[in-house]
Amino acid sequence: MMAGNWAERTASFSRSPTRFLCCTAPEVFLAELLRELRDDRAPYSVKALLLSPLCEHPTLLCPSTSSGEDTALELMSVFAQCPAKNLEFRSLLLLSLTSVLLCSSCVAARSRASRDFLDLLLQVAQDVGDFQVESSLVRSLRATACDCLRELEACCPGILSQHLELLSGLRQQESSRLHQAYTGLHILALRNVVFLLAEQTGCGAEELKALLGGNMVVAWEAQPDSASIKSKDSALPSPLILVPMGTVPTLQTGPECKELRSILSSLLEESYLLTPLSQAALLHGLIEVVAMVPSISPAIFRAQLLRLLGTSKVCLFHTTLLMKAAFTDSLFSAEDEAFILKRLVGLSQHPLLGPQEKLFYMDYLLHFPENRPIGGGDGDETLPVLLTPRLAVSLVPTVFNDSGNMLARFNLVSLVYLEEGEEGEAEGAGGLAYLYDHLKLLLNIIEHRGSRERVVTFFRAAFLFLLHFCHVEHYASDLRTRLCELYRSQTWLAPHMINLANQIQDTLRECGWAVALLGALQSVITEPLAAQVTPTDLCWHLKVLARVADEGEIGQSSTLGFLLHVITSSSSLLCVSGDWRLGNNLLEVCRRLLLHPSLDAILIPLADILQHLACHYGDTDIQDHARLYYTLLTTLSREKLGGVLAHGMAEGGRKDKNHSLSSIMAESEELTNALTIRQTERSIFQLVEADNCKAQRGSDSTQNTDIHPNLNLSDDSQCQEIDVLEAYRAQFDSPGFASEVTLLYKLIHMEACDPRFDRIFSVRLHFELMDAHYEELGDISVPCLFRDRAPPAVRLTLTPREPYPTTLHASAIFTTQDGLSWHTTLPDVDVAFQQVFKPLVAPSTWEQDSKLRAFEALWGEFASGKRGETDLSDCAISLFCSELGERELSLLVEKHFSSYLITNPVNTEEYKVLLFLPPQSHVLLKIRSEEDAVQFNIATDNWKLLPYINSFLLTITLQKDNVCT
Repeated sequence: MMAGNWAERTASFSRSPTRFLCCTAPEVFLAELLRELRDDRAPYSVKALLLSPLCEHPTLLCPSTSSGEDTALELMSVFAQCPAKNLEFRSLLLLSLTSVLLCSSCVAARSRASRDFLDLLLQVAQDVGDFQVESSLVRSLRATACDCLRELEACCPGILSQHLELLSGLRQQESSRLHQAYTGLHILALRNVVFLLAEQTGCGAEELKALLGGNMVVAWEAQPDSASIKSKDSALPSPLILVPMGTVPTLQTGPECKELRSILSSLLEESYLLTPLSQAALLHGLIEVVAMVPSISPAIFRAQLLRLLGTSKVCLFHTTLLMKAAFTDSLFSAEDEAFILKRLVGLSQHPLLGPQEKLFYMDYLLHFPENRPIGGGDGDETLPVLLTPRLAVSLVPTVFNDSGNMLARFNLVSLVYLEEGEEGEAEGAGGLAYLYDHLKLLLNIIEHRGSRERVVTFFRAAFLFLLHFCHVEHYASDLRTRLCELYRSQTWLAPHMINLANQIQDTLRECGWAVALLGALQSVITEPLAAQVTPTDLCWHLKVLARVADEGEIGQSSTLGFLLHVITSSSSLLCVSGDWRLGNNLLEVCRRLLLHPSLDAILIPLADILQHLACHYGDTDIQDHARLYYTLLTTLSREKLGGVLAHGMAEGGRKDKNHSLSSIMAESEELTNALTIRQTERSIFQLVEADNCKAQRGSDSTQNTDIHPNLNLSDDSQCQEIDVLEAYRAQFDSPGFASEVTLLYKLIHMEACDPRFDRIFSVRLHFELMDAHYEELGDISVPCLFRDRAPPAVRLTLTPREPYPTTLHASAIFTTQDGLSWHTTLPDVDVAFQQVFKPLVAPSTWEQDSKLRAFEALWGEFASGKRGETDLSDCAISLFCSELGERELSLLVEKHFSSYLITNPVNTEEYKVLLFLPPQSHVLLKIRSEEDAVQFNIATDNWKLLPYINSFLLTITLQKDNVCT
């Protein structure tokens, strides 16, 4: 295949692998890729392009262990035949092999291919032979091998356990930049080996010494089914040092562990040569090893502390703090702890650091690994004892900080002054006053139309302040007053006010600040009744009043007075305008008032409001719902009214986030049941292809109408006047001619089914296509389905765009005898390739001779690839052979091709079969029995159909029991 075609196909695969594989079977595409990779004539630029599908989507092309192993063997064969100078292609091959073997579980299954590949990687990693190329490219190939080894070890821990001595030697001998890759690989393998041994019972110094010296055959290779080495399919838990130290597995080696101590010391001494990220990874692994081997003292890191404590690299400082969390006072003194704390405070405000780094350091202040922590569970934000207000004074927030940094500082300093107390210490009281002054500065910015980011920052800061100091009545009361004044001038902040009240109420359940804020906002809204309220302000007011109505402690008489004034005032045009949204907001307030504990006291004014809306509001929908609420209010007791309307309300009165289909009104239980569509737990019924579906397709297809009667070739003279192919193709000038395929199914119950679904009605079947090969299908209605009656027939009419196999995702909505509506998912409906077959769509007056002429003319076109002077690029011929006897062949043709035969069935020397596949594709077969095999000669005007016709022929010829019955 040309390079341009491969570039187009791989690009199409990368854009949408699933869509691509709907047209081409995965095994076919994989076979084509491997065949092209083995082709010596293909340039290596094209071969590199062919490896991308295997690297990016190996699970789609190699879904099983066997297919993954076969593919890996093919790729290793290509690697062996690839010239040594093509280092870039060899690197891509190694990466592809790693992806295929890992994703197909070959490595986890300890397959032979994975062991051969491991040997190949180790050979490449230590191969320093003389290549007649630049040394940098050679190092690149070896670096790729190291990366592949590290990926294998990470995904299948212990795979390199018997190669530790080799890895140590490679690390010590390498003087180039590859030393860093070997070091990372060595510490990963060492860490995994120690962990695996620590999890075994009875393992100790002897087993570790044997592995370090390469004298022990690891169970991964020698005993793949053994449980002695707990090599997991997935990576080991990481990092171990973050789990409680009492749960870290330990390896008891005794006082004699010189080999391991020597290796760790060597790695630490060489850590200076690595980049910061590699140093951090190395130290991380070393920390875990030392944590799992109690005989190794953490003092081995003492020589590195001075450098680590003064580092400016975030990754190294993070590793240092992890080291402190793991070893606490066994490695870090009190002076070290105080120094680290001061460093964190300084770095949290360093002007040369970005916002992310500053947030990182401040988060560590809240989760500081103290030597001797006091209280505080895992994940809790607790301040270290040494962080005093004097030390934290430099972290006080300012309006010049970015939002994230400001909130982090605000929270941190609030915790500092909370521990000091707002009373008793002048320093603590002054700090609290400063925080409140900062909050007022943010509020002043909002009053002068600050940005949306500033608005969000202020309300988050207000939440943090109240979270810590809600008990300080002076500040809490003043903040409530200022928030009310803010809302008076900027009503669009209503959602922020409601959210703040909700969050405070949810977090501090015993605090009454949220209820007091809602009561104050109610007063702000309802007091100036004479003032003109704009529609925009009214919309926000109604949202706040709806939230206020949820609180049983707040009286609602002022709310009712405000609503009555709004809808009846002569200056108000609300009812006249008939605004649907405002009407819904009014009804929402009324609906919540219907559930208020003081309903008896407010019943009459609430009824007046609902009656006025029902009679005078300018929107019919609002009138109907107001009339319903009025009826419920005046006819039901409080208990029944609460039962009807309380559906969908969360604890505490606020509305549940799981909205029903109608959020405007709460229906009665019967009405709710009637409107709710329930989901079945399993499939209730399924579509099964009818037994006579094939015969039905054949008979329907042969009943063709004469769209062009003047082209019907009923005698030889007319055949001589008009070319038979012109007569045949003229039929397709009519839009939609022979473009549909009708499939007959039966709708039957599943075997295990709930008795409630034995008799169902009004079944509405809905189909969704899984690809773009067919036009969308319309819904199909079935009047009823009874288990004790014959299953109803369902006709699926498909309109192919491309005549390929497909799968339909089916679902249905139906009604049971009790009037409830249900939704169920049906098993997928698979449309096979042979279900799209239709006989020759010839005029009904054509005789056998005319059809045979059309067959021969089409065969000539497809075989030559030309129609007159026009080239037909999609035409193709092929040959399929099978070992069948004459009787077997006769039965096969009678069973599978009788509806599509062009020749007389009595003529058994050669069968001619024409398969028409809508919208306008043909597959022609000449079937002849030779001495040693039966030959199926194939000609088609769509070469993309060859894989499917080949699969179909293979299936029917292998079904001996079906052929010979």
